[in-house]
Amino acid sequence: MKKSAAVLLAGVLAVGTAACGSDSTSEAGGKVVLDINGQPPQTQAFDRKVFDEDVAEFEKQNPDIDLVPHEGFMDPKTFSAKLAGGQLEDVFYVYFTDPAALIARRQAADLTDYVKDVPHYDDIKQELKDVFTVDGKVYGLPTANYTMGLLYSRPNFIKAGLDPNSPPKTWDEVRAAAKKLKDAGVTGFAEYSKSNQGGWHFTAWMKSVGGDIARKDGDKYVADFNNDKGQEVLRRLKEMRWDDNSMGEKQLLEIGDVQNMMGAGQLGMYLAAPDNVAAIVNQFKGKYEDYGLAAIPGQKGTLLGGEGYMINPKATPEKIKAGLKWVQWKYLNPDRLEQNLRTYKDRGQPVGLPIPPIADIWTGETREKQEALKAQYATMPVENFQSYVDGAEQTKGSLEPPQAQQVYAILDSVVQAVLTNADADHGTLLKDAETKVNAVLAQVK
Repeated sequence: MKKSAAVLLAGVLAVGTAACGSDSTSEAGGKVVLDINGQPPQTQAFDRKVFDEDVAEFEKQNPDIDLVPHEGFMDPKTFSAKLAGGQLEDVFYVYFTDPAALIARRQAADLTDYVKDVPHYDDIKQELKDVFTVDGKVYGLPTANYTMGLLYSRPNFIKAGLDPNSPPKTWDEVRAAAKKLKDAGVTGFAEYSKSNQGGWHFTAWMKSVGGDIARKDGDKYVADFNNDKGQEVLRRLKEMRWDDNSMGEKQLLEIGDVQNMMGAGQLGMYLAAPDNVAAIVNQFKGKYEDYGLAAIPGQKGTLLGGEGYMINPKATPEKIKAGLKWVQWKYLNPDRLEQNLRTYKDRGQPVGLPIPPIADIWTGETREKQEALKAQYATMPVENFQSYVDGAEQTKGSLEPPQAQQVYAILDSVVQAVLTNADADHGTLLKDAETKVNAVLAQVK
């Protein structure tokens, strides 16, 4: 859900003209030749330029390593074929939903004996490292993450008599604020319910109230939402939609619809990750100073997503060492924080949100250093997003369920029914969805 269509398309199309991930570790001159992916497409000119500049700088600093960049990101449909055919890069990008299956199929190198030499590895948030760790063995490095929070319009809060510096902390407070926003003439709260996005956000709601979508039962997964937590989520949606009418009449919304509403000043609040702020500004003519971002209401849990890099299981020790060196230097390098922030600011890019180049992955002194530099180079009021940053430190994030997109498609119908039918039977909806989701989860090996 996080990458643009252009990036995802690049991931499908970009296999590269040269063979990748070969057993050969060097060329004339003794260099380690390393195929890497994650190079942004040319349609993303700024990101592509920064990536290519970093490749050149890294090679200058490491003359014994020759990087061979490839466009593209993770495409599960072609991954196994690329690996089997020798076309998989030595260092490859993954979403947080990918590692568990890749590790189970032994499609990623065991890095356990190597990560101890990766600078600042101990400063990375443990829950992010856990994504790439199975039975104490490490198979990858996280490089960026996001969690859900509450995005809101500061001008509309003021219009409704709400304090924009004190956003709602509980779902009861969200409901009360939404009613005031409705009375002030705007839609109080919006929610997605189409294109698997309703199921995605239902998952976020479940985690916020301390529930989940699936749980492990022995050696299999089973649905875990047909319970009091699932009932609570649907009840709260019904209250705002039908009892208070604070969600408006128009439903069956998708992310673009909601971002457009926010950019046009017609919306008070919705659940979102930090990158939504930049999207509203860049695509829907919003202003950074008009938005605030708070921790997810309730803070009993939040949906965790992100990205990282793993290494081809056929890679030699030399390639593994070189690959980890590149990933750490490029993505996990506190020594380059200030340089990166200066580059973004000097080239007119936004600085201040907890998104790259300020990925929220650090703990301890490294995190303190990052936050200080972010404030120093900010091009927007970072205090508007501080409650989200503080809340993220206190709220446990957890991953999407197995077979996430199939599960979300089923849960879409649950959210749609509640938002379009005042008399929808919540118990029947959850029970029917549970049966269908269990059938999907039975496919997980």
